[in-house]
Amino acid sequence: MSTNALPHKQTTKSQSEISPVFGFVQSVSKVTAGTVLGITMLTSSLVAGGLVGLAISFRNLPDVRVLKNYTPSETTHIYDVKGRPLASLHDEANREVIPLNQISPDLKRAVLAIEDSNFYNHYGIYPIGIMRAFVANLERGRTVEGGSTVTMQLVKNLFLSPTAKLSRKVAEAVLAIRMEQILDKNEILELYLNQIYWGHNLYGVETAAKSYFNKSSKDLTLAEAALMAGMIPAPEEYSPFINYQKSKQRQATVLARLRELNWITAEEEAEALKQPLLVGKVTSFRQSELPYITEAVVQELTERFGKDAVLKGGMRIQTTIDMNFQRMAERTVTEWHEILYYRRVYRSWDKGQMALVAVDPRTHFVRAMVGGADFKSSQYNRAVQARRQPGSAFKPFVYYTAFASGRYSPYSVVSDTRVSYPDGNGYYSPRNYGGGYSGSVSIRKALESSLNIPAVKIGQYVGLNKVIEVCRILGIKSPMEPVISLPLGSVDLTPLEMAGAYATFANNGWHSDTTFIVQVTDTSGNVLLDNTPKPKLVLNQWAVASLNSVLVGVIERGTATRAKIGRQAAGKTGTTSSERDVWFVGYTPQLATAVWVGNDDYRPLNYGATGGTTVAPIWRDFMNQALSGQRREYFPPAYKFDRP
Repeated sequence: MSTNALPHKQTTKSQSEISPVFGFVQSVSKVTAGTVLGITMLTSSLVAGGLVGLAISFRNLPDVRVLKNYTPSETTHIYDVKGRPLASLHDEANREVIPLNQISPDLKRAVLAIEDSNFYNHYGIYPIGIMRAFVANLERGRTVEGGSTVTMQLVKNLFLSPTAKLSRKVAEAVLAIRMEQILDKNEILELYLNQIYWGHNLYGVETAAKSYFNKSSKDLTLAEAALMAGMIPAPEEYSPFINYQKSKQRQATVLARLRELNWITAEEEAEALKQPLLVGKVTSFRQSELPYITEAVVQELTERFGKDAVLKGGMRIQTTIDMNFQRMAERTVTEWHEILYYRRVYRSWDKGQMALVAVDPRTHFVRAMVGGADFKSSQYNRAVQARRQPGSAFKPFVYYTAFASGRYSPYSVVSDTRVSYPDGNGYYSPRNYGGGYSGSVSIRKALESSLNIPAVKIGQYVGLNKVIEVCRILGIKSPMEPVISLPLGSVDLTPLEMAGAYATFANNGWHSDTTFIVQVTDTSGNVLLDNTPKPKLVLNQWAVASLNSVLVGVIERGTATRAKIGRQAAGKTGTTSSERDVWFVGYTPQLATAVWVGNDDYRPLNYGATGGTTVAPIWRDFMNQALSGQRREYFPPAYKFDRP
């Protein structure tokens, strides 16, 4: 906390002039000095003596010493990779904590003038103020004046219920005295200004200033500061968003009090009164700019740090996402969702969905993540939460394992003929899409044509546990079993896992953990999470280069010719039985992207929907936009690396 004293303008009196005598004369100027002195001494003795006696009855009051290490709950902010705000997260309190020396001197003066002008001269309670409030309330027959000091208000907000009972007021006074013994005045004022409620779910001066005036609290003018200070007793009632005229009347009251105390001049008061106020807008309930991203961030950080830390800890979260790039991906998904509707690819339009994930292979940072066609209609994030069968898009994991074994190359021959395997329930006989057999074919031909039988045979030759091991190295965490049909994608994976794994192929075997969070810090700038890429060479580079060569052929002359983008790219189609899930996962050295299309209820798409015909054009459209203006890059050839 700051220990800087409350600053004053050159035109006003110094803090030494705001003495007990000065405040005393201002508040009871009609009473003679001798009479006032007698009343003051009597009141002080009665109040102090009563509090000492009552303090014995409050032994179970909260221990104010906890405030030495107390930090108010604070709003967490999420930003894109360039620092642009995406969302603000908070529980019941939307708050941004700042030190006292970063708060406008005008605001500090205005608050003290209207709430506790003797703040720097009392010890937690101000007996004259209490007596004055007692007399005023007695005369009116109702509560019109509180008499609470800033310290007492802070105690009430932090420790006590708002119920207006005598016992609470006494407890308030006892705790206020205790608080003044462990914290200095500036620490108390800093806590107060960061704790106080300013209406519309805005807590603390910084959040309120940004909402009401679209500026930091350190930049508030005298007019703006007076308006905010006037709102404290009834924030919603005096809110300029609700009743501007009433808010201006309260501003005038605060300015008059400042002038009465000689803390501002008559000229400053007049200037502030006529200054037009540029009122902002309520920011507490701002929706996320990129909801699929922010929801995924919240889920991951909640699992790591806990819900309270995320909603109350004031984290500063930098994501890997560029806002403009993400919006481009969202537009692509939305437009193609409409196109597929008009082509009637979906049998059940209300359930038809899509997901897209794009990963930078060089960092494994997620650059775009779209979890569905419309977040407003469905918040379910299919990019990270939906596990669906990838079909033939799984085959590259099998063929990489074969190449890495040293026993196979793209030109190795495998027999595409009928075969059966015992599977515990009889025999499993894989079939090619559309039926038929091709006889002896090269692995290159088998993968370019997406033949099923050769993939199953290769899986048996190299061992399915080896294939699963490769998937784990590539960052896939979803459950897997070494069933015979595994090479055909009979396992449930997420689009994020597929894009991240293919990104390692695109980076020629160099792997980092796939993430959509760059860094997380606390409000003081301490790093809580640092996802700076730490790439490791996890794959055999000859095997990866060989696989990339084959997957380039898939686009050039295989099942994904509709994915051609005018530059070297590799990829693989995926279509499950009955067309329930259709995929295309492809990449260049700069970007790996997975696109999935299907129904949430697992109902089949229309007959003939495949990864090559339905999804490859979507991938092509997105990649052409994403890579526009970037230079062409090529995968390194296999001959540059030693064969295992």
